[in-house]
Amino acid sequence: MKINNQTTIKKEVSLHGVGLHTGQNVTLTFKPAPINHGFAFKRVDLEGEPIIPADASLVTNTDRGTSLEKNGVAIQTSEHVLAACVGMGVDNILLELNASEPPIMDGSSKYFVEALEEAGVEEQDAPRDEFIVEDVISFSDEETGSEILVMPSNEYQVTTMVDFGTKVLGTQNAYLNKMSDFKKEIANSRTFSFLHELEAMLTSGLIKGGDLNNAIVYVDKELSPDTMERLKEAFGKNEISIKPNGILDNLTLHYPNEAARHKLLDVIGDLALVGTHIRGKVIANKPGHTINTLFAKKLAKIIKAEKRNKVPKFDLNKPPLYDVTEIMNRLPHRPPFLLVDKIFELTDRSVIGTKNVTMNEPFFVGHFPGKPVMPGVLQIEAMAQTGGILALSTVDDPENYLTYFIKIDNVKFKQQVVPGDTLIFKLELISPIRRGICHMQGYAYANDKLACEAELMAKIVKSK
Repeated sequence: MKINNQTTIKKEVSLHGVGLHTGQNVTLTFKPAPINHGFAFKRVDLEGEPIIPADASLVTNTDRGTSLEKNGVAIQTSEHVLAACVGMGVDNILLELNASEPPIMDGSSKYFVEALEEAGVEEQDAPRDEFIVEDVISFSDEETGSEILVMPSNEYQVTTMVDFGTKVLGTQNAYLNKMSDFKKEIANSRTFSFLHELEAMLTSGLIKGGDLNNAIVYVDKELSPDTMERLKEAFGKNEISIKPNGILDNLTLHYPNEAARHKLLDVIGDLALVGTHIRGKVIANKPGHTINTLFAKKLAKIIKAEKRNKVPKFDLNKPPLYDVTEIMNRLPHRPPFLLVDKIFELTDRSVIGTKNVTMNEPFFVGHFPGKPVMPGVLQIEAMAQTGGILALSTVDDPENYLTYFIKIDNVKFKQQVVPGDTLIFKLELISPIRRGICHMQGYAYANDKLACEAELMAKIVKSK
């Protein structure tokens, strides 16, 4: 059955292992999270236990893995655990770590998937946000020949094509037509490296937590006696040899195209940084963390712009849910400072209201009399009053409560609002209302275009 609501896990569950690049023992704990939380990492080993959202804008390094950083706090190799979350259909989860890097386990997503299965997935009471791809969106790197695109499809699908120009690996393809097949087809595909890369990483002190059980090593050059001894020492093996298929004898391939399948796993994990479910088919030629995350950043910008510019559609001539009289029963504001005329939609998470801007507004007397323009601060105030309707809808007797705004962030004005315009306000909860704190994203539209936007936070308090 297709899930249309957001999901989280039923209970917390922990995994223990070693970070591949840091060599540190680490505990990863999967914890349930509220609606609209998304994926986020929490560093419980640091003062204040800072949280780093899984956000493409926070990518700082893509060398041998995708690293995120916020306010100087880093998360390394985020992709395998994020791929597991997407593959198992989880929307909201908190990933607690007592180190900077999740455990590498066997180099795949298998153990993360098993942990999520143990925790159980449950639906939440909020619709799932989804980016429906309607046009081809692409990104390419002429220097490497890498290219990634997404095209319209009925569901999230991924195809990868891998060619490293080596005989030992050759050209490989992999595909996933249903995300529900992630566990069976992709999750146990392990990370891989070429011998020349392994030598360089050993020399530079990387892969401190590596052993020959969490990476496939393709031998793309002659294995010298000196390299053989260094590998034996590094991985605690008495003997190392090369199999006929060109890989070191530590592992047996799960699939002939395991490398391409792991690259597909990486694509899913890196595109999780978009922060929204994708309904479209992704095709990646020579994918890597750099191009994956650059594409994720591009998609995130497109999605944000589309959401901002999506003007609510409804019939302005139909009777509203609340007219101005009913609004005054719910808000303490009165003319000339009541700046909302009608409420057309109200749910437990969002509200849509309107204001007709006329030349009779008292502020036009002194605000650019020769060229009247509605002051931006009053647009935000009107937006805030609309948000007040949403906030006060959560109490049984709204006439006995007030909303005091305690923070306004990320305010942007996009176009002038003049007499004759109808402002349409849409506000949505960013997070559930807790302890009377209401955190909302607000948009105001005029003439089918975004006029202004802001992030608002208010506190609901009793007035009587």
